[in-house]
Amino acid sequence: MIGRTLAAGVLALQLTSAPALAAVPAERSAPVECKPRKGTTQLPGTEPWAQRRLDIKNVWRLTRGAGVKVAVVDSGVDYQHPQIQISKFIDITHTGYRDCVGHGTAVAGIIAGRYLAGVPFHGVAPEAQLISVKQSNSEEGEVADLVKGIKEAVDRKADVINVSVRAADHPDLRAVIQYALSRDIVVVAAAGNITKEDGPPEPAYPAAYDGVLAVGSANSNGQRADSSNTATPVGVLGPGVDITAPWTGKSYMRGLEGTSFAAPYVAGVAALVRSRFPKLDQEQVRQRITATADGSVGTGTGAGMVNPLLAVTATLSFDPAGAPVVAAPPPSPLPADVVAKVPAPDEHATNISLLVTVGALAIAAVGAACALLVPLGRRRGWRPGRPAA
Repeated sequence: MIGRTLAAGVLALQLTSAPALAAVPAERSAPVECKPRKGTTQLPGTEPWAQRRLDIKNVWRLTRGAGVKVAVVDSGVDYQHPQIQISKFIDITHTGYRDCVGHGTAVAGIIAGRYLAGVPFHGVAPEAQLISVKQSNSEEGEVADLVKGIKEAVDRKADVINVSVRAADHPDLRAVIQYALSRDIVVVAAAGNITKEDGPPEPAYPAAYDGVLAVGSANSNGQRADSSNTATPVGVLGPGVDITAPWTGKSYMRGLEGTSFAAPYVAGVAALVRSRFPKLDQEQVRQRITATADGSVGTGTGAGMVNPLLAVTATLSFDPAGAPVVAAPPPSPLPADVVAKVPAPDEHATNISLLVTVGALAIAAVGAACALLVPLGRRRGWRPGRPAA
């Protein structure tokens, strides 16, 4: 499903997302109908294109996001999924732990899905700590709940907040985003999805607010997806077409599309950067991610596809206007087999080399002796020199 901008009091997930507030014990949760789309437990043996394109495993030589808290303000998370570990759960909806949409589970999995041997899918920052903030139990929700959810994420001291939601501009939403930025939190948000039937595109919020890292959607060629909103001022692109991700029911969903799934790739990179460079503030993290992206490819693409390896290795300088630029090629991590063992010497070859060396030295010595003795012999008529009296 592709979300659309709704009235000021309503929001939509991108595939559509959700909000949250204070933690509510499971026994107090009201029973609700929960019928998410059914995923699959079988995945192809090949790694999803998004992981190959971003070369995520190569970045893990340097950081896996340890020590960074990432809040997912969405439709909840399937806490029983084998690749997802939740450090804290906050339910603003009072509907319980289940993710009845699947959207929040997919977003959380893309950010920090654990690596499992034999499973081709994995997240960007598998050692990051996930905070699940359930702000909606359906594909639409209330801006008021979204605001509460973001505030809860701030108060729980998140380092990165992912908001795969689009809403209309609202003063309370604007205020809570400023609250998050003032607490040195990187806010990553989906730029929004569009269709031809929607008419002229409109900016999506909170992605369009100053200080938010807005993420557009790209296909496997690095080009902007047709469904990615061009009215939102995009910072970078993330993979957002034909996406594979964890899904509710301990399963996976294939063929996902939307800026909802592009945003968590960038949120995961933000976690890697914050783990690698813990002294950078939220603005510097955003600058590093945009400065090291692959480059704009047209309207609505910002700085281009996010580049995780460059984001955690590049040396940056600043141009006269104060904008960060890559100052030098980054030192890439050395492959494990870069230093090979010196082969054991061949004894026969060693003996031949020794004989050749000795022979060369002998010839040189004879030549030197001749150069000295021949002139002396000529002066003495080739007679032995007499000893001195």
